[in-house]
Amino acid sequence: MSISSLDETQIKELFKQAMIELLQERRELFYELFADVLEDFALVNAIKEGESIESVSRAEVLQILETTT
Repeated sequence: MSISSLDETQIKELFKQAMIELLQERRELFYELFADVLEDFALVNAIKEGESIESVSRAEVLQILETTT
Protein backbone atom coordinates (compact mmCIF):
# COMPACT_ATOMS: atom_id res chain seq x y z
CA MET A 1 0.00 0.00 0.00
CA SER A 2 1.51 3.32 -1.03
CA ILE A 3 1.06 6.56 0.84
CA SER A 4 -0.96 8.04 -2.02
CA SER A 5 -3.57 5.28 -1.67
CA LEU A 6 -4.19 6.01 2.04
CA ASP A 7 -7.27 8.00 2.91
CA GLU A 8 -7.39 10.61 5.65
CA THR A 9 -8.87 8.19 8.22
CA GLN A 10 -6.10 5.64 7.62
CA ILE A 11 -3.42 8.32 7.91
CA LYS A 12 -4.92 9.54 11.20
CA GLU A 13 -5.02 5.98 12.56
CA LEU A 14 -1.39 5.33 11.57
CA PHE A 15 -0.36 8.59 13.20
CA LYS A 16 -2.22 7.68 16.41
CA GLN A 17 -0.56 4.27 16.51
CA ALA A 18 2.86 5.83 15.98
CA MET A 19 2.26 8.35 18.77
CA ILE A 20 1.12 5.63 21.17
CA GLU A 21 4.23 3.58 20.40
CA LEU A 22 6.42 6.62 20.88
CA LEU A 23 4.79 7.47 24.21
CA GLN A 24 5.20 3.90 25.45
CA GLU A 25 8.82 3.56 24.35
CA ARG A 26 10.03 7.06 25.33
CA ARG A 27 7.94 7.72 28.44
CA GLU A 28 10.80 9.36 30.37
CA LEU A 29 11.43 11.83 27.54
CA PHE A 30 7.81 12.96 27.53
CA TYR A 31 7.74 13.12 31.33
CA GLU A 32 10.69 15.54 31.28
CA LEU A 33 9.10 17.56 28.47
CA PHE A 34 5.80 17.97 30.33
CA ALA A 35 7.59 18.74 33.60
CA ASP A 36 9.53 21.53 31.85
CA VAL A 37 6.33 22.93 30.34
CA LEU A 38 4.60 22.93 33.73
CA GLU A 39 7.59 24.70 35.31
CA ASP A 40 7.48 27.33 32.57
CA PHE A 41 3.76 27.94 33.16
CA ALA A 42 4.37 28.27 36.89
CA LEU A 43 7.17 30.77 36.27
CA VAL A 44 4.98 32.84 33.94
CA ASN A 45 2.20 32.89 36.54
CA ALA A 46 4.65 33.92 39.28
CA ILE A 47 5.97 36.76 37.10
CA LYS A 48 2.44 37.97 36.33
CA GLU A 49 1.54 37.84 40.02
CA GLY A 50 4.71 39.72 40.91
CA GLU A 51 3.87 42.48 38.43
CA SER A 52 0.57 43.15 40.18
CA ILE A 53 1.94 43.61 43.71
CA GLU A 54 3.73 46.56 45.25
CA SER A 55 7.48 46.73 44.73
CA VAL A 56 9.94 46.78 47.62
CA SER A 57 13.44 48.14 47.74
CA ARG A 58 16.58 46.04 47.77
CA ALA A 59 17.37 47.37 51.24
CA GLU A 60 14.01 46.12 52.57
CA VAL A 61 14.67 42.66 51.18
CA LEU A 62 18.16 42.53 52.65
CA GLN A 63 16.86 43.71 56.01
CA ILE A 64 14.27 40.93 56.08
CA LEU A 65 16.89 38.36 55.06
CA GLU A 66 19.26 39.51 57.79
CA THR A 67 16.61 39.23 60.50
CA THR A 68 15.63 35.69 59.47
CA THR A 69 19.14 34.22 59.32
